[in-house]
Amino acid sequence: MAETADIAVVGGGIHGCSAALHLAARGYRVVVLEKDRVGAHASGVNAGGVRRLGRATAEVPLAVAAAAYWQDIRGLVDDACGHRVSRYLKVARSEAELSAAERRVAVLRQQGFTHEGVIGPEELRRLLPAAAPDCIGALHVEGDGYANPFRTTAAFRRRAERLGARVCEGTAVGAVRREGSGWRLETARGEVTAAEIVNTAGAWGGALAARLGDRVPLEAHAPMLAVTAPLTPLVDAVVGSLGAALSLKQLPNGAVLIGGGVRGRAELASGRTTLDLRGLAQFLATARAVFPALAQARIVRSWAGIEGYTPDHLPVIGRGTAEGVVHAFGFSAHGFQLAPAVGAMVADLVEGRTPALDLAEFAPGRFSEPSGLRTSRRAGAGSSRAARQARFRGSGWSR
Repeated sequence: MAETADIAVVGGGIHGCSAALHLAARGYRVVVLEKDRVGAHASGVNAGGVRRLGRATAEVPLAVAAAAYWQDIRGLVDDACGHRVSRYLKVARSEAELSAAERRVAVLRQQGFTHEGVIGPEELRRLLPAAAPDCIGALHVEGDGYANPFRTTAAFRRRAERLGARVCEGTAVGAVRREGSGWRLETARGEVTAAEIVNTAGAWGGALAARLGDRVPLEAHAPMLAVTAPLTPLVDAVVGSLGAALSLKQLPNGAVLIGGGVRGRAELASGRTTLDLRGLAQFLATARAVFPALAQARIVRSWAGIEGYTPDHLPVIGRGTAEGVVHAFGFSAHGFQLAPAVGAMVADLVEGRTPALDLAEFAPGRFSEPSGLRTSRRAGAGSSRAARQARFRGSGWSR
């Protein structure tokens, strides 16, 4: 394989496929280099939450922007992706938790966001009649929901390919070097030359960033999930807990999918995961405390996917230090819903455009820069759009 492209996207998870889709739609020649299979890790085996609820405040504008894409996900990727719209609730089991939820909503309202609200016990009983008696209210968003993660990632891939992107599985990237005005990437299948590299390598993104000149501290973990045998109807919303790790939903076949951020062990070299049985028992106990009817439910399967976590649990999205590099990784187990919007913003960064949202909080250099510089510099800063377009036209790369 000897490839020449405008953009080499390294990592074929949902963010890599979304970036490829948006870039191909703008007319660029894109090759996606995936060392395993598309959706093999976090993108294909996560809980599939499509939520604005409970986001870090820096991430809220991005989640709201992504929600607009999810409203017509079929229009974007020609597939409904198993997307179900209902509501998302984080239940409170103490007055302190409920007060914290009210303070959060007040802060969001001051920033102009009105999607989150707090409900009391009567409304909670109406929406979640099966919830335990000690659940006294909830942080609530109407219109959030979930989708099928593997189906969604595959849909992004197919749409990107129909737009002209080439996806190469089993193609790990070795040496990477600057050559002229672009990059040369060595793979076991041959060399790839491209004007730009987009790093969407997930838990492996930190290692690739270091090879490209950017040091981003990243830890690999394996968020765990479990699923029950089918049950009679229990809940039609996605439910979390304000006081403990929990994410729970009942699937159309009656099975209940349970997770919540509790992590197993990830092995980057082999791509394997090891479950933490104590942690698994922890979030299952939380699920049963919130929904007593789960006490007799039979767990039929449990698993984990490898994900990259940054120290502040915010993603890395922005231009790299070196010319012709854009990063989008480190989503810390809450990037699935964001992918449609992140792909569009990656495309803006590649083109030298200023994205619609300020990405400064996600800047790749934020872990090494003084805080004052970090807050004053936009993550989209880089060479001018005109200069970037000239680079695509020259040196054998053409749009």
